[in-house]
Amino acid sequence: MDEVPQRFLDALGAVYDPCCREQGISVVDMGLIDSIHFADGDARLELVLTSGWCPFAAELLGAVRERVEALPEVEGATVELVWDKAWGSERLSADARAKLRFLPDPASIQDREQYVAHVKSRASQGRSRP
Repeated sequence: MDEVPQRFLDALGAVYDPCCREQGISVVDMGLIDSIHFADGDARLELVLTSGWCPFAAELLGAVRERVEALPEVEGATVELVWDKAWGSERLSADARAKLRFLPDPASIQDREQYVAHVKSRASQGRSRP
């Protein structure tokens, strides 16, 4: 991403991916912001979606545009999707990665065989989470 004033990223930190709103994960933490260009009062943002089939794309684009246009120095904003880049989990911030982790960090499990046996036992009892 180009050098972006921190106030843009701070503002977008209050815009949540609709699928991750409950976890409090912003579009910035999801790594959806691919680039921001700002010159002469005009902002141009490019976003990468987690899926090309995202049913919330229009809502997300509108929320990003509205939030950026609320900044006092911004006269107008254009938000576009980048279709030639794939989103991947490497784009997640450390905070988002931790919030989305369903399983513990493998390095934190001392006895992996015991852990797997425990998870399998709970799953067979109808409880999927360890």
